[in-house]
Amino acid sequence: MNTADRDALSALALRVREHCIRMSTDGGCFLGASLSCADLIVHLYSKVLKVSPAMLTDPGRDYLLLSKGHDVPALYGTLAELGYFPKERLANHLKPTDKIYWHPNRAIPGVEFHSGSLGHLLSVSAGIAYDIKLRGGTNKVYVIVGDGELDEGSMWEGLLVASAQKLDNLVIIVDRNEFQANIRTEELIPLEPLIPKFQAFGANAVGCDGHDFDALEQAFAQVGQGPGPSVIVATTVRGRGLPSIEKRADRWFVNFTHDEIDQLMHELHGEAKAALASETLMVR
Repeated sequence: MNTADRDALSALALRVREHCIRMSTDGGCFLGASLSCADLIVHLYSKVLKVSPAMLTDPGRDYLLLSKGHDVPALYGTLAELGYFPKERLANHLKPTDKIYWHPNRAIPGVEFHSGSLGHLLSVSAGIAYDIKLRGGTNKVYVIVGDGELDEGSMWEGLLVASAQKLDNLVIIVDRNEFQANIRTEELIPLEPLIPKFQAFGANAVGCDGHDFDALEQAFAQVGQGPGPSVIVATTVRGRGLPSIEKRADRWFVNFTHDEIDQLMHELHGEAKAALASETLMVR
């Protein structure tokens, strides 16, 4: 990936994180998990998905379903930044005058399916991918799942069906931030070794750094190289960009004051400047 593309993606991801932080007051949101998947969603909409605001009803579009629906601030922020709906609407988060709230709602342009109850959208995605196959389409279905969701039996049942039907147009992205709610996944029900488990269920699985756009580009380049569904296990950090809440089990759901929001914005931009300086040194 060239420097200009990488910088553009980083700038977009920063703006999306700003939106997520602004939505974490006046009722709050699931900020930590939203920040962990912001780079994944930005990369998908910028570099992978064949979809745009003009293609919302086009049957040939690619689909993205956010199974871990509580991360929807990152999806809202990305869709708003890319012109699916006015950015000003994000200020309506949790207000009764709009449909922008804690989980995805199809009333919001760009949202393909409702979610909230975990463990369901892999099966829904497999159904859409199967329908595309029946119609002879070439478009793909992408579903972002949380690692905590992988405790659900419906996830593995859906994967078995997807593999049996050879749905090579289905791509599962695991936001592997190693937390579910207020506990680490490996402390509750250990998931590792995760990639071999997906492979045992018939998927073509690879891992990557979910915050590295070059690594994401390389991982998505491997999609569709086998007869079954593809899985990308993206290692991420809950609360990415805000060291004060990173990897904290008690920051599952947050509802900050407006003063705290201002402080978090300063923290976010301080981290962004530090990251930019580090990248510049590495290039030199």
